[in-house]
Amino acid sequence: MADLLRLLLRVAEKAANVARVCRQEAPLFQLLVQEKTGEDKNKKFVQDFKTLADVVIQEMIRHDVGAQFPEMAGFIHGEESNKFENGLGESVTVTVCGTEEETAALLATVLDGDRTAASLLARAIHQDPATVDASTDGLTVPLSPSELGIWIDPIDATSQYIEGREELLEEGHLSPSGLHCALVLIGVYLRSTGEPVMGVINQPFNYKDPSGGGWRGKHFWGVSSGDVNICSLSRPKGGSERGRGLSVVLSSSEKPVVKESMTSLCGPEKLMYASGAGYKILCVIQGLADVYVLSEGSTFKWDSCAPHALLRALGGGVVELAKSLQNSPGAPDHQTELTYHQPYTECKGADRWANHGGLVAYRDCSQLRSILGALKVFIRGSRTGGRRLFDQGEKH
Repeated sequence: MADLLRLLLRVAEKAANVARVCRQEAPLFQLLVQEKTGEDKNKKFVQDFKTLADVVIQEMIRHDVGAQFPEMAGFIHGEESNKFENGLGESVTVTVCGTEEETAALLATVLDGDRTAASLLARAIHQDPATVDASTDGLTVPLSPSELGIWIDPIDATSQYIEGREELLEEGHLSPSGLHCALVLIGVYLRSTGEPVMGVINQPFNYKDPSGGGWRGKHFWGVSSGDVNICSLSRPKGGSERGRGLSVVLSSSEKPVVKESMTSLCGPEKLMYASGAGYKILCVIQGLADVYVLSEGSTFKWDSCAPHALLRALGGGVVELAKSLQNSPGAPDHQTELTYHQPYTECKGADRWANHGGLVAYRDCSQLRSILGALKVFIRGSRTGGRRLFDQGEKH
């Protein structure tokens, strides 16, 4: 497991480099900006460049992990399809080739012959990152790679990544939007039970080098398996331990009944909003918020698997909100925890892997119970009633 963790930290940093290169290199940045406006309808790759950036990161991770752990190759899942149609109507399957030159040639076919952009992208894909500092020596977990699967979200909060606002991160506070919300998420789960056992999160745009060296990132990781619970972050002190009151982070598009319920529980000053499902769970991991509540089925397994593992390592977790509200008081929280191995067979496409019942990410069981208790009381007294709470809404 230590070898797998070191590899995932390395490929996550490679992924972060690709994300940064796409913003820093002018030929790639122009494609990114054009994707945002979507005005050039004749060049399909322009509309798809955002997705291509996601896909090359996803396929790079799939390639590198499969090369070192071939027994995992068929169980590495990602958000994106790797099939594209270029401006000539040709179908191209994006993969990472054996050499930088071969990868550049393949990408050029997707990018309608734009060899400059293809070469820049291929160079980032094949470039080894600087050594990632992580204290993984001596990590012993009795699990075999043949027991494990992986979920990849190559760039979570893609809209924030494309928009590219450079918000200043203030120590001890979350920021509701900006480049720092864009994360690379790699989660590892047990194939037999779906439990998340390892997570790596890379924040490519954590701070700007004051010497003019561009953006620098930050990584987080956690392992939770049996009696082994190790995280790169310490368990944050806060919440009821310091008597400062419960704080909750939500999506700005959250349903009014949830916003009202959380306001009545925490007070308006403790209710916060942020972009990106992964970033909101990271805020809970870091102690910037105590709990993240989402009533809609607008997140997916690739959004939650990696940060879920970190929360488990810190004594918390991620539960399905709908099931938790149905459970009797005092029922074990593990009965409603999200799992990652089985699709919803009644759904199609990406929705097969959605977290349909919403979720609550938490660090402390007592805080989770406070949230669920407040929601139950508020829903019972609400005119809308609980039936409408879990209607599908807009995506996070």
